Amino acid sequence: MPENKIFLDTNIIIYAFDVSAGEKHGEARKIMADLWGAGRGLLSTQVLQEFFVSVTQKIPRPLSLKAAKEIVSDLLKWEVVINDGQSILEAADIQSNHNFSFWDSLIIQAAIRGDASFLLSEDLSDGQTIRGVTIRNPFAGISVSPE
Repeated sequence: MPENKIFLDTNIIIYAFDVSAGEKHGEARKIMADLWGAGRGLLSTQVLQEFFVSVTQKIPRPLSLKAAKEIVSDLLKWEVVINDGQSILEAADIQSNHNFSFWDSLIIQAAIRGDASFLLSEDLSDGQTIRGVTIRNPFAGISVSPE
């Protein structure tokens, strides 16, 4: 097993395939390529589901269903944490103890269950550590230009 597994929240993967995401697109592509090369990437079924819906329906230039399915198929080569009933109960505890939304708590729980060292997310508290998983925002240094 690779050391220092890195769990990716959905937004990182979306940016990697959303060409309209500016600097975040490039940074996310680099993160994904590095994790592919090192074999350290970790995802969950929730992340894959959210990714599929987002890239086919919510980004400015949606991907075709076929293209999105092919990407998900490739990502299934990574270690994937399957959310089960126990995950739901543990996510409820995280929500109660840390005041995250349930869905964010389920992401955090999957990172914990997958034994990740880091959880990369734009949406969660950068630098916070929960049950051994440290949350990092890989876009913290990227300036967002006004549209």
